[in-house]
Amino acid sequence: MKVAKDLVAASATPMVLGILAEGDSYGYAILKRINELSGGELDWTEGLLYPLLHRLERLGHVESNWKAVTGERRRKYYRITEQGLAELAEQRRQWDTVVDALREIWRAPLAVAPVECPS
Repeated sequence: MKVAKDLVAASATPMVLGILAEGDSYGYAILKRINELSGGELDWTEGLLYPLLHRLERLGHVESNWKAVTGERRRKYYRITEQGLAELAEQRRQWDTVVDALREIWRAPLAVAPVECPS
C-alpha cells in the first residue's frame, strides 16, 4: 500500500516531534523509527525529513547540535524544545479531533451502490 503524499505531509510534523519527545535523535534514526512504527508502510526519504527538521528548527520547535561518538562519524542530533512540546500537544489535539471524526464516519456501514440489472 502506498500512503498518499498529502497524508504523509500532514502527519510529518507531529510524527517527528513525537519521536523527538521520546529523546534526542539524528536523521537516519528518525527515518528508521518512522519505518518501524508504520510496519514499513511509511518509507520516508532524506529529501522529506531534512527540510522538515530545518523548518522545525527555524520555528524554534527543535534544536540541533553535532555529536561525535567514539568509533563513529559525527552526527547532527535534534532535540525537541519546550516550544516544540507545546506544538506537539496542539498537533495531537488536532489529530485526535480528525481521528475521532473519521472513526464516527467509518462506524456506519459502507453504503453500497445499487447494482443495475441489464434489461
